Amino acid sequence: MKKFLYLICVIIVSSCNQIDFIYEDKTNIINPLYEKTEVDISGDDLIFINSYIPMLFGKTKNNNYKLLIKIQEKKTKRSVESNQATSNLRYELRFKYTLISNKGDCVSYNKEILSNFSIIPKSAGYNYGTDASLEKKYELAITENLNQFISFASGINLNNCL
Repeated sequence: MKKFLYLICVIIVSSCNQIDFIYEDKTNIINPLYEKTEVDISGDDLIFINSYIPMLFGKTKNNNYKLLIKIQEKKTKRSVESNQATSNLRYELRFKYTLISNKGDCVSYNKEILSNFSIIPKSAGYNYGTDASLEKKYELAITENLNQFISFASGINLNNCL
C-alpha cells in the first residue's frame, strides 16, 4: 500500500513540473509611471477621471514624465422616434495620451484610445435609473481607457524618444 501511495505522489509531482505561474514576471503588473508622472488633463471634463488619476499615477515623487491627456466626447443619436425623442444615444470618448520624458525633454509615447458605450433613455424628464446607468457607463469607460493606456505603456521602453 505504501508503494502505491509513493507512486501516486511521484506521478503528481512529476506531472506538475512544467507549471508556469502567471505573476512570476512582475513587470506586467507594475505601473511604470506610478509616482513618476505629472498628469495634465484638457478637453471635456468627465466626472470620474479626477478621482482615478491619483489611484493610477499616485503622488508625484520623481518628476520623470509629464502625461498630457486630451479628452473629446461625441454624442450621436442613433435612433429618433416619430415625436423626435431619442431612443438610443451613443457616446464616444476619445483619449489622446502624450507622454513627455523630462530627462530627454522629448515625447516618449503617443497613443489615442477610443471608448464608447450606448444608452437608451427611458423618459424625457428626470429618471434616476437612466442617470445612474449613464454615470456607471462613464465610470467603466474611463477606467477601461486608463487601464489600457497603462497596459500599453508598461510594454514599451519609456526612456526612448519618438
